Parts: sequence; C-alpha cells; structure tokens
Amino acid sequence: MKLFILLPRVPYPTEKGDKLRAFNQLKQLSKKYEIILCSLNDSFLHEDALTVLGQYAKSIYILNIPKSGMIVNLIKTIFSNIPLQVGYFYNKKIKKKIDAIIEKHKPDHIFCQLIRVAEYVKDVPLPKTLDYQDVFSKGVERRLASTPFYLRPFFRLEYRRLLAYEHDIFNKFENKIIISEPDRDLIPHPDREKIVVVRNGVDYSFFKPLERQQEYDLVFTGNMGYPPNINAAEFLVNKILPFVLKQKPGISLLIAGASPNLRVQVLKSENVEVTGWVSDMRECYACAGIFIAPMQIGTGLQNKLLEAMAMQIPCVTSQLANQALKAKENEEILVADTAEEYARHIISLLENPQKANEIALNGSNFVRKNYSWEKETGKIENLIDNTD
Repeated sequence: MKLFILLPRVPYPTEKGDKLRAFNQLKQLSKKYEIILCSLNDSFLHEDALTVLGQYAKSIYILNIPKSGMIVNLIKTIFSNIPLQVGYFYNKKIKKKIDAIIEKHKPDHIFCQLIRVAEYVKDVPLPKTLDYQDVFSKGVERRLASTPFYLRPFFRLEYRRLLAYEHDIFNKFENKIIISEPDRDLIPHPDREKIVVVRNGVDYSFFKPLERQQEYDLVFTGNMGYPPNINAAEFLVNKILPFVLKQKPGISLLIAGASPNLRVQVLKSENVEVTGWVSDMRECYACAGIFIAPMQIGTGLQNKLLEAMAMQIPCVTSQLANQALKAKENEEILVADTAEEYARHIISLLENPQKANEIALNGSNFVRKNYSWEKETGKIENLIDNTD
C-alpha cells in the first residue's frame, strides 16, 4: 500500500515536538507501507535530512515556502476566514505541486499532520487521516492572558478562527487522531469521541540511564523559542527559584534547548545556565539531579517528560502537563500548581535522595509500560487498513 505523508516541517532533526512525533511515526509506518513523504520547509535544510529520511521514505519531496511568500500569505489570511496558522503554511503554487505529486504516485491513503497543512488535501478524493496532535485553539486561548494588549485582538481573532476550522476540518477526513484524552475532549466537534488517541513514545535504546557527574541541581529542556517553553522558563527562574534560593542559595539550574528567545537568554545568572542548541540532549538530562517542567500554557503531551523519566530522572511538573501524561502523583511524578509548591517539591527531593530515587524508578517504569512508538503507531496502521 502506498501512503502519502504530508508534514508542515521536515522531520529531521527532531528538535521540536511535532518533528519528533512525525519522525518516529514515519519510521514505524515505513515497516508496512511504501512512503511518499512530502514536507513543507521554511528554514535551512539539515545536510543529513535527506539521507536519514531516505531510510524510511521511498520518495521524498521538500517544498520550500519562500519567506516573502509567507508574509504575503499572512496578509491575505487576515482578510479571509482561515486561521493565521493555516494561512502561514498555505501557498497556491505548492498546492499545485502537491496535487501533481499525488497524481504521479497515486497513493492509497493520505496521512496529514496538523491542521496547518490540512487545507492542501482536504478535498482530495482519497481516504485520509488527520493528526490534530494538539488543540491549537486552546493553546491560543491560554496565551491570551500573557499576550501584550496590542496583540490581543489578533489572538482573539485567531482563537475564533481556529475553533471554527478545527470543527469544520473534522468532516473532511475519514480518520482523526490526537495525542491525549484531554486534548481530544477540547476539540470543538460533537463527534470528538471518534478521534483516536495516539500517544507519543520513547526510543528506550537511546533514552536510558547514563552515569554522569551531577553538574546541576535542576534542568529544564525544550525548544526555547516556543512560547509555552519561554513562559515556563520565566516562571521557573522568576517565581520558583527565589523560594528555593532562600533555603538552597547555591542551587544551580540548566535551561537547555534550541533557539533560545531573548526572554530566555536574559535569565542567565550565577545560578542559571542557558545553553542554546545541544547535539545530545541526554547529556543535559543526565548531568542534573531533578527535571522540572513547570508548564503553564500550551497543550499536548510533553516529550521532555517522557525522555527524562525514561532516563530515571525524578520529575516535577504542572497539573496541566500531567493531565496528558497521567502519571501517579507522589509516586511516579511530583505535581505542583504554585511557585511555593514547586519549591517544596524541589527541596524535598534534594534533601531526600531515597525519595528522589523512588520517584525516578517509578517514573521510568511508568513510561516504559505506557509509551511505545510501535504500539501507538499500530493504532494508525489499524485505521489506515480499515478505511474504505
């Protein structure tokens, strides 16, 4: 069977959550289907991307979106009814190229990641599966409170458009999947229960415990140009850390991840290190005693938590993040709402190595039991194979 996969970004390297999910699903799906991979690209193409992806896709098409075209697209989108996140990625010339690729290869099924590119294939008369992955409308709504007042009208407009688009696109695809139950329940469609939950997994041969000298007490990782991670980093340094410093003045924090926003860069201090891009994130996990992910906004499953837990690092996170993860509080993970609660958890783990070790081991066992790329991607295969 030929499977046409359409992605909004080239899924290598996997420094962003959507690229990590796409790459591992591609890897698993290639074991069963002939893959025609089509990825939009708005940035520099990694020199190894085609070689790596060529291991899993028989045909690869990288369709570059020119920066000038993106600006024009956004301006046009303002005067339309589609969300800016869809308009940003949509280009009429690329639409013609995608139609031509589909006509050339005549796939049996189309797999589309994110509503950002759903516009390209929504009316193609072939069986289709859409990966909502996250609920963009809810993510925008959660960001409204922290958005500068002069941008709020645009965010409100985007929120309303996303609500409508997430509803309308539902009926254009035979199958729909999403990353977690809480996200599924937020999709604005009366038949949302029909959406299949397909979680992420972990490469346990890669993310496994490493013996490293502890250089930092705390670590937080992720793409540091992503608004929810920027927000979490600021909350961690400006709100949580002051409470911890009162009892642990020498505490050290590592913030690691690609594309650190200026708001993250200015968080550097005697106690805080900001790395930027790192070639092997495992080293960052392994050199710290506690992983902390104080997510305040955003949706979806946090891959950073899965990876840290797989490496047997005790984790502290928010109720929001654990709603998708579903780890047992105080057994497999520690959960907090306020800065003071985060600080108490951190100090407790620092002062009680036995408790930290128990949380780490339980957390590792939890993710190994519940998060498998092979098992979860099998749900997608079942949908594809049973779609008329």
